[in-house]
Amino acid sequence: MWTENIELPFRYDFSFVLDRMGEDPLIRLDKQEQWVDVPLVLHGNEREVARVQSTGTREAPEFRVTGERDRDTVVDRLYEIFQWDVDLEKVDAHFLGTSLADLQKKFPATPVVRSFHMYDALMRVIIHQQLNKTFAYRLSTRFVENFGEKEKGVWFYPSPEKVASLAYDDLRELQFSQRKAEYVIDTSGKIAREELELNDFEQIGAEDTITQLTKVRGIGKWTAQNWQMRALGRADLFPEADVGIQNAWKLYFGKESKPSQEEMLRVSREWAPYRSYASLLLWRSLMEQ
Repeated sequence: MWTENIELPFRYDFSFVLDRMGEDPLIRLDKQEQWVDVPLVLHGNEREVARVQSTGTREAPEFRVTGERDRDTVVDRLYEIFQWDVDLEKVDAHFLGTSLADLQKKFPATPVVRSFHMYDALMRVIIHQQLNKTFAYRLSTRFVENFGEKEKGVWFYPSPEKVASLAYDDLRELQFSQRKAEYVIDTSGKIAREELELNDFEQIGAEDTITQLTKVRGIGKWTAQNWQMRALGRADLFPEADVGIQNAWKLYFGKESKPSQEEMLRVSREWAPYRSYASLLLWRSLMEQ
């Protein structure tokens, strides 16, 4: 067992990170003790469960990381997931000069955090699309508990190969619709056959990623945008079709009805190059009403 202590030179709201992760029943964490167990797949598909625990505050963030294998690889991966190399002071300063200044002052140091794995993130957004949050998490939980594996009390998603081998009826029995079962299994098949290489999207831009991903049956623009935010941690995406963001926009800007997507895209230009952070601020305003 090894331990690594990490200090950040800027503010970082880890409590918000845990609040957001805590919506997912599959993630093992403790909000009071301020820790989360992170399932990682290392070289050669070796599994590791690393614990990240806050030992500091939002104003002076410090973390204690514990693990058993390959310290350097695990720490590097955690930096990617929690984006500990992104200076949130610069992000906050940017919003002070925009129409989101009041939200930024209320929710400073709000980070964009990546999902633990790209494939897991894609399965989750496909499963969750066009469903209410409660039922969406019920489906994704059933999916992982039936076909994934648990190690040290932490759930690992099933591999693309395993999901590709399933029959549609295997998911229908879990209350998946026929179409959603097809999207999950067929997309997993493309990944298993290396027809869809998720790692390749790190090398191309956001719009090109949307263009390529939306060629896959069952992946629309909303899914492609949300996957990039969650899986790649991209800073400048704004999912204008997201109902939650539309509701938050209506409340924050005092609108009588939901804004049009054209209005949202026009106004959101002033938040570039941090529109993903703007999305989080708006989502957070709904979470913490």
